[in-house]
Amino acid sequence: MQANIFPFYPQSRTPFKFDTKIIEIIIICIVTACTFIIIFPGIRGKSRSIWLLRTLSSLFIGSVILAVNFTSDWEMGTITATTVYKSFSHSMLNASIGLWIGLKGVNITLIGNPEYQLNETINYNEEFAWASANQFDNNYKDGLERGLPYPILYVAEKFTFNSPCGLFYQYCISTYYSSGLMWVAFCSWILYNVLFSMPVILYGICMLFVTAVCMLVSLISFTSVRPVCKIQFGNSILKTHFGVSYWLSLITGLLCLIISVALLFLYKKQPKVLRLIFGYGEEEDLSNKSENEEEHNSALSLNEML
Repeated sequence: MQANIFPFYPQSRTPFKFDTKIIEIIIICIVTACTFIIIFPGIRGKSRSIWLLRTLSSLFIGSVILAVNFTSDWEMGTITATTVYKSFSHSMLNASIGLWIGLKGVNITLIGNPEYQLNETINYNEEFAWASANQFDNNYKDGLERGLPYPILYVAEKFTFNSPCGLFYQYCISTYYSSGLMWVAFCSWILYNVLFSMPVILYGICMLFVTAVCMLVSLISFTSVRPVCKIQFGNSILKTHFGVSYWLSLITGLLCLIISVALLFLYKKQPKVLRLIFGYGEEEDLSNKSENEEEHNSALSLNEML
């Protein structure tokens, strides 16, 4: 190796935080919600509060479905351990090692306790995507060439294509179907919003039910993966648990299921209440009033002529 050349980040690095698409989704949803709130005072009718609640809840459901496809906290786990910092080195490091699993790949974090150790700031957050086996292995090889710390490479190695742990096969297949079902749920979310805007409430309820089923099946697909291989650092084992995105998806899926069942019940038992919720009843009342007024005016005109 040539002098003054080291494989451990010779230039300043920018650790991966999260997908910027999440910021775009949040901004779009906030702007859309603010727009509906601004036009809310200009809406007439008794059901305008229900309309605003229905609009904001639908916007929340769509934003969750879209955002969780890009988050990296479906499953997560952290551990504090003393381990080797670099390969072929006896320098020991006390740090927190984190594993963050999403539908697109894994994030591995390494934060020193304290952060400044061994004449260096220890704060790493590296992403390894698994859109394909080649991509993950290429990311791993790139990490080797860049000289990533040993704990990050040790955890990433467990997910490589040829690893005896088989984590790549388990997570790659389950997240592939989970992501696909989430996109199907997003498409059905668009359809039920379109159907609810037209006087075809029953079909909209069915698509809302399909949205709930797709989300719950997606969660079942992800839940079916339970890592068998242990990621061990000394006497400590890195254990993972479901993260914020998983629980948020579960709550949203159950919310869609409850709303669809409740609307179906109203459709069968109380159709007038359901039509009032969607603003169809008021339009009929207004049309009936206008018809009655026209009939009354025509009767008056006939009486005057007589």
